[in-house]
Amino acid sequence: MPSLDRHDNVFVLDLGDAENRFHPDWITAVGAALDEVEKAEGPRALVTAATGKFYSNGLDLEWLFANADQHQDYVVSVHELFARMLSLPVITVAALQGHTFAAGAMFSLAHDFRVMRADRGYWCLPEADINIPFTPGMAALIQSRLAPQTAHTAMLTARRYGGADAAAAGIVDQAVVEDAVRSTAIEIAQAQVNKAGDTLGTIKARMYAPALATLRDTTAPLG
Repeated sequence: MPSLDRHDNVFVLDLGDAENRFHPDWITAVGAALDEVEKAEGPRALVTAATGKFYSNGLDLEWLFANADQHQDYVVSVHELFARMLSLPVITVAALQGHTFAAGAMFSLAHDFRVMRADRGYWCLPEADINIPFTPGMAALIQSRLAPQTAHTAMLTARRYGGADAAAAGIVDQAVVEDAVRSTAIEIAQAQVNKAGDTLGTIKARMYAPALATLRDTTAPLG
């Protein structure tokens, strides 16, 4: 399960050491960590990271298929997590040490910055290959954070981007060696800790108002 630690003014949320799929309990734990970060006072920023082969492999499809009657509520909770991260009133940095797929890739896009391992691991939106269309909220998030041609290619072709390719496409801000992923993310976050607060939250809310409105639409989250 996710765990929250603090390094000086930088909170580090470790998402786990497995596939870090979006099980309802996992979503609740991440939300509780974000509560703690948001309620803290003074300079602060947030890094999310993981341990092992995966940053996150996305939705917990096994749980979802076993609980099909809760499909809409589950999607609403995923959308709210994306919206929460996208509008969090602190600078956020995703440290992508491993595979970052589907909803995990979307979660990374909800951060302000991304650092990815250069030599191994992929960032990918595989929905076109697995026959699961993007929800309106997911599409709005992706298209608000990626350049139009990059979003077009990533969403329509399910291309797998290695670290260098992801950096060249503007999906991530830096691609670095494995041992430097988390430390680089913390350095980026530490440089921006004084931005935390209501003004930053307002800037994000206004910058991403259309995407946030779509993500928070609970009447027809599936389209």
